[in-house]
Amino acid sequence: MHARRVVLNSRPGKNGEPSPGNFRLEQITLTPDLKDGQVLVRTLYLSVDPYMRCRMNEDTGADYLGPWELSECVDGGGVGVVETSRCSALAEGDVVTSFNWPWQTHAVMMGSSLQKVDSQMVDGHLSYFLGPVGATGLTALLGVREKGHVTKGANQTMVVSGAAGACGSLAGQIGRLDGCARVVGICGSNEKCRALVEDLGFTAAINYRSEDVSARLKEICPDGIDVYFDNVGGSISEAIIEQMNRGGHVILCGQISQYNKDVPYPPPLSDKTQEILQSRSITREKFMALSYMSKSEAALFELSQLVKSAQIKVLETVVNGIENMGVAFCSMMKGGNIGKQIVKISD
Repeated sequence: MHARRVVLNSRPGKNGEPSPGNFRLEQITLTPDLKDGQVLVRTLYLSVDPYMRCRMNEDTGADYLGPWELSECVDGGGVGVVETSRCSALAEGDVVTSFNWPWQTHAVMMGSSLQKVDSQMVDGHLSYFLGPVGATGLTALLGVREKGHVTKGANQTMVVSGAAGACGSLAGQIGRLDGCARVVGICGSNEKCRALVEDLGFTAAINYRSEDVSARLKEICPDGIDVYFDNVGGSISEAIIEQMNRGGHVILCGQISQYNKDVPYPPPLSDKTQEILQSRSITREKFMALSYMSKSEAALFELSQLVKSAQIKVLETVVNGIENMGVAFCSMMKGGNIGKQIVKISD
């Protein structure tokens, strides 16, 4: 049978922004004969995420992330349905997901590399397995819980950068549910600011493109900042850390503002910011959900309940068609999405 796939056509130049031309669409033929343990899957949804920018480089800068190879099929988070199975654990019609799903319309995969999921966990919104009830949700929930030290009744203020993105939009809501008195989001448009406050229940939002972040933080957070969920790094993070209280906590989740630059991860901080962290005993440790996989099952169940009961609202930006993977990825890297950027491949 025929399928279409996306391969890495070229790498961005040094310190370069990715472009849709870095990806190429190809037609392939899949063998109809499955080996023992294999399944044929039809892809429903694929995820594009900021960490993928690191995989476009020859060296990802992270030992747990392999680079995408030139002229090879790209992969990432995906969800699909089993069409044919020679794997005893999976039957035709099962919904499955994986972190390493090939960007293909159909694919032959080892059943052992797939995780079967129950569509009732997401009330049938299968794309949510790539967002709030998947790796993104785990990162937000476990990041806040393991590194944020939020205490109910302690009148804490949390700031989230990249707040209208997939992870930030969830992290802010979790901070609020866990007891933060104030949750402030930083994002890049007035439309995003409105969504954070009106749809997601953030206390306030700051548009970093049109407002003075430092001045606005002083107004909105008169008692300083206790918890910072950092998705962006760079000058915005330094402005936020400058207003953090003694004993505060930085949840170091991502550094999207730095991903097009040739710097190590996490990128180095200025001397001034280092001095603030040390003198005020502020913790700032790299956070990865992968380090807490023993807690993932309980966390996913909790996220499912929060989403189904509408205590967590889900924002998604959906693009249709495998031919638009590169466009969707590049748009997401420039902040073109509100919530999780998803590409719908088939019904």
